[in-house]
Formats: sequence, structure tokens, C-alpha cells
Amino acid sequence: MASQRASAARLVLVTAGSEREARRIARALVEERLAACVNIVARVRSIYRWRDAIEEAREYLLVIKTRAALYLRLERRVRELHSYEVPEILSLALDRGHQAYVKWLFDSTAVRRGARS
Repeated sequence: MASQRASAARLVLVTAGSEREARRIARALVEERLAACVNIVARVRSIYRWRDAIEEAREYLLVIKTRAALYLRLERRVRELHSYEVPEILSLALDRGHQAYVKWLFDSTAVRRGARS
């Protein structure tokens, strides 16, 4: 059984160029049990360097709650679904978390018995 300590959970940040793309990625990750929950923060302003030019864009920020053990699969799936050449995918380790929430996160990302992978 996987550890249900907060340190075994991750927050993953991903930006998307449209609400539609953000919703599509979020829904796929939750449906596939790669994430327990994805919050979509609407219309953040991003200022960044790309190909040696300063760019500015409105984006949607996905705040993804998952297990550390699922990160590589989650990253691969985001890259498959994402339209950006180099999508932002950043994993943040957690130090602590509300025990009941962490348990829910692990329960929501558990492989269901009898389910096909």
C-alpha cells in the first residue's frame, strides 16, 4: 500500500493557452486517476523569454494534486495533450498537509480493482 504521507504527494503546475485546453487536460488527468483534483485559475498573465524575445500572454494555470509516484505518467500525459512545444510542467514537493485531504488524494488516485490500465 502506498504511503499516505503528505511528502508522497505533489502539486504540479501547468499553464495552458486557453480555457478549453486547460479543461481538456484537467478532465483527462482526473478521469485517468493521474490526479485527484485540478484547479483551473483563469487568465493569469505570463511574461517570459521565448526564443530570445520577451513575450506576454494570458494563460490558464492548472494546479494539479497527485502522488509523487504518478508524476512521470502525469507528465507524459500532459505532454501528449498539450499544444505548446515546451509546456510548463513543474512538480512541487509537499512538506505537510491536512491528513484527511491527503488520504482523499491517495484514495482518488488509487488504481481501482478490476480496472484496466
